[in-house]
Amino acid sequence: MPEALGLAVKLMMFVDASHASNLVTCQSRTGVLIFVNCAPIIWYSKKQNSVETSSFGSEFMALNTGLRYKLRMMRVPIDGYCHTCVDNNSVVLNSSRPESTLKKKSNSVAYNYVQSKCATDVIRIIWEGTKTNVADVLTKIQSGTERA
Repeated sequence: MPEALGLAVKLMMFVDASHASNLVTCQSRTGVLIFVNCAPIIWYSKKQNSVETSSFGSEFMALNTGLRYKLRMMRVPIDGYCHTCVDNNSVVLNSSRPESTLKKKSNSVAYNYVQSKCATDVIRIIWEGTKTNVADVLTKIQSGTERA
């Protein structure tokens, strides 16, 4: 990696997944909102590629997102780990336990990726309630105003 230049930035990421929100295909929706120094720089909402059998799996698939590598390649220094907020307590607990395993292959790949990032202190996953998780708005159908 190139040598980092300038002042270090702090990363914070909010992640949410709405399990099986598509009533036809039962695919989940991922919502991600990434802040650099308290400024939102990336936000998106997209349908997950695979159909997950649990909200636990949906959340791990949503966590399979990263910005750190891109910033480092642009020579931006990063201050510590990325605070990663999710609203699924099982995800928070299992991401920090090396003895945890998953049987479903698609989930286990995302799970092992996230667990390795936690083990090397690149990210720290913390619980953020649904009411305060700002990525929640990216996974729900929003009602609009009707036009006459």
